[in-house]
Amino acid sequence: MEDRIASYEPLVAETTPKFPPPRSSSFGDPHQQWNADYGIATGDRRFAFSRQQSFRQSDLPSPFPMQRSQTLRPHQLGRSDSSISMPPLEYGKGFGLKSSEKVTAAGVMLSVVRAIRSGNRPMKRLALMISLNVAYSTAELLIGIFTGRVGLVSDAFHLTFGCGLLTFSLFAMAASRGKPDEIYTYGYKRLEVLSAFTNALFLLFMSFSLAVEALHAFIQDESEHKHYLIVSAVTNLLVNLLGVWFFRSYARINIVYRKAEDMNYHSVCLHVLADSIRSAGLILASWFLTLGVENAEVLCLGLVSVAIFMVALPLFKAAGSILLQMAPANVPSSAFSKCCRQITSLEDVSGVSQARFWELIPGYTIGSLSIQVRKGADDRQILQYVHGLYHDLGIQDLAVQTEHL
Repeated sequence: MEDRIASYEPLVAETTPKFPPPRSSSFGDPHQQWNADYGIATGDRRFAFSRQQSFRQSDLPSPFPMQRSQTLRPHQLGRSDSSISMPPLEYGKGFGLKSSEKVTAAGVMLSVVRAIRSGNRPMKRLALMISLNVAYSTAELLIGIFTGRVGLVSDAFHLTFGCGLLTFSLFAMAASRGKPDEIYTYGYKRLEVLSAFTNALFLLFMSFSLAVEALHAFIQDESEHKHYLIVSAVTNLLVNLLGVWFFRSYARINIVYRKAEDMNYHSVCLHVLADSIRSAGLILASWFLTLGVENAEVLCLGLVSVAIFMVALPLFKAAGSILLQMAPANVPSSAFSKCCRQITSLEDVSGVSQARFWELIPGYTIGSLSIQVRKGADDRQILQYVHGLYHDLGIQDLAVQTEHL
């Protein structure tokens, strides 16, 4: 099998079409036929390496400028050749740093602070909530150390760890606004998905720790009424309810993520919501103990553990599927199989292989596949038809490789 490069002569009308007419894109004008112009000049030799049509969104620009090489012939270029003259690439520094600045921890922190000051309302609200939590956990830690209350010290460390995760969420919001560079060619948008996954993992760990605590209280029969922990739980509940109100539009378990920001905001909301449920469970357990209910702490901690697990599990699955580059959940597998069958039914196509589809971030799907074409066939209209099929499925970034048999 050898690879050949498609000819770039102007298309002429065929008397008998070899495959169904191109489908119109569902993202544009429904009455406009698919355009065979791929945004690449007919003499551009890079078309031999990439048959990718430009469907990129505005927030994910490609760092590679589309230039044209006039010094080389467009025909008889082997895929092993690498003599294409390309201009030097200029990349924007991530995190809002200038090209002359060195990437240091202090510089990154200053750029994040600048991004927060110029950021949107959720970023400023999250920064305010983190400041309140840090102030409260510091005061609780100092009180616990000076009074010898181990419960206060333990709760302060729990809040400090939670503040660290929320700070990472804030950092992801600020850093995701950076432009693609020479290392992260797709940009920093996936930081928000990673932040959401980290928050979901923390909530699952919290659920497990509460279940262990409930089991320990049941075995040791340590249902003790501690007034200082109730005061701490009430204060923590008030602070977390403020955070829930800040992100109240995301206060749902299952949500459709259209952007990476939606997943990150949802994880922040679930984080503070789970902390609120935990504080409410401690308050409820204390009230039951004053009424003389036996094993009240075991019952409340068990219910809180189950509730937090149910809240965090859908987010954990959604963020994990994107990080593992699973097939997009919004497109059924039968739709991909149907597209493969439609492509292989074309007269000049003998097979389809290496079809891979995944989500870079929520709402942005990437795909690649290889098509075996009969020798001597004009593959430009085949590419036109393939791009139309998958674009109708919601594949924004598609790379197609043709192999001539």
